[in-house]
Amino acid sequence: MQRSGRILVVCHCLLNANAKVRPLAAYGGAHLEALRPWLEQGVGLFQLPCPETACLGLRRWGMTREQYDHPAFRRACRGLLQPVLDQLAAFAADGCEVVAVVGMDGSPNCGAFATCAGFLGGEVSSPATRLDDQVAALRIAPGRGVFLEELAAALDAAGLDIPFWAVDEARPGRLRTSAESQPE
Repeated sequence: MQRSGRILVVCHCLLNANAKVRPLAAYGGAHLEALRPWLEQGVGLFQLPCPETACLGLRRWGMTREQYDHPAFRRACRGLLQPVLDQLAAFAADGCEVVAVVGMDGSPNCGAFATCAGFLGGEVSSPATRLDDQVAALRIAPGRGVFLEELAAALDAAGLDIPFWAVDEARPGRLRTSAESQPE
């Protein structure tokens, strides 16, 4: 069988829900509902590393974009992305079409059009910043997550023009292809 010459770059948790913060996975392993149509067309999948698992492990708390948005974490993201960029450049040089990068909207790192925001800071058990206040401040905000923001900058610097799409777990089976197609 011939190779399709087409690739979707997918965030790690689309192929491995076990990397998500407990209990945030809405599916058992791979997000087949979103990926099945592409697999049936013979499109190859390229799995991005999970920056949260790589830097904080699997026993981490859920965090917001503000908590990840600092120089040391961004530097770690760029380090994780270097082999990815090398491979994507090799695929492009070999004539493959990289169809899109597929993120997971709502993720503080892999959101393509929407990310998790709202961290207030401080100790959650102190009277000044109660846990209820922290939870109430959480929101899905427009914009990219930190990791995909770093990926977009690196792709641009490498001259690779690849669109970003996203899975919205509230509407599984449908890939969002632009910020404008985001539900209100």
